[in-house]
Amino acid sequence: MKINVSGRHMDVGESLRSHIETKVQEGVHKYMDRVTALNVVVSKEKNAFCVDIIGNIGTHAGMVVKASARGDDVYATFDASEAKMEKQLRRYKRKLTSHHTEKVGLPEAQATPVRGVKYVIADHEEEAHDAPVVIAEKATEIEHLTVSEAVMRMDLSDLPALMFINTAHGRVNVVYRRADGNISWVDPAASLAA
Repeated sequence: MKINVSGRHMDVGESLRSHIETKVQEGVHKYMDRVTALNVVVSKEKNAFCVDIIGNIGTHAGMVVKASARGDDVYATFDASEAKMEKQLRRYKRKLTSHHTEKVGLPEAQATPVRGVKYVIADHEEEAHDAPVVIAEKATEIEHLTVSEAVMRMDLSDLPALMFINTAHGRVNVVYRRADGNISWVDPAASLAA
């Protein structure tokens, strides 16, 4: 596994770099053996440190783990971020082992994700008659998942929301994290009454 440690607005000393590499190696190998690369970015923002961990966990689905923490002490901040990463990997491994048997009998149509395009729209407001300014577009896949798999995928990738095709009925669903920390699930009805 390749671990890239870098500093933003600061120099990462050899002691901190060694601490990060050792803890990440130990934490990752508890749960996964296929992690290909992890990037750890340590940054200094005014009076606080921020540690972001981003990595590809080596699955065929291109799953990414993301964890972040902020604090006054750089070592404690890294440890908090690393603990979040371990929690994500532990949940992912538990879901893999419990859902592996359920995926075996899925029809081919549910095994293939639906291709789509993801757009990033400019943050400033436009006039009502103008179309919003698209500043980026990227190919994406909407996968067939159960609700618990979608929540796991959202947590593992540290996303605020995730769109998926529900394997239970084949309709597009969305899960998202609410401001209070709970997760909401949107499942539109098969047909809407007028």
